[in-house]
Amino acid sequence: MAEGGNGAHRHLELEIASDPAKIAEARRAIEAFALSCGFDKAAGDEIGLVLNEALANIIRHAYHGAIDRPIRLSAGARNGELRLTLRDWGDGVNPISLPLTPRDPAKPGGLGLICLMRLMDEVVFTPQSDGMTLTMTRKNKSAKGGLDGMPQKAPPPEVAS
Repeated sequence: MAEGGNGAHRHLELEIASDPAKIAEARRAIEAFALSCGFDKAAGDEIGLVLNEALANIIRHAYHGAIDRPIRLSAGARNGELRLTLRDWGDGVNPISLPLTPRDPAKPGGLGLICLMRLMDEVVFTPQSDGMTLTMTRKNKSAKGGLDGMPQKAPPPEVAS
């Protein structure tokens, strides 16, 4: 883990294996980073939840459960905005290009993308020739209010071409 920066610009870099046991450590690191950048605890918790969901999706969908593949996380904060970038070398399928399926509350899963879209200000998937880059930004303001009453269908995030 590397962290640097001063004053108006801060930066954090992590590389983890695609092992679900590594998610909590990365989540704690990004929550602490958000707090150190002036985000309140509620917003830091929401950013941590978003990271948790994004990492779980990479492990489940891009790496099909493999626990030994790399995931690179970069976080930066400047001028009251936190940017998270996740890079994987998975199958490169853009989740936005997949057909929407109705959410079945009796089945696990299905909330990851909705969570990302609801709790972050911007979500961009950028396909790579050998995987995917996910970039998410959040402005420093009060917490967005959790997931209660979330719609079953969220508007699609932006897709970079």
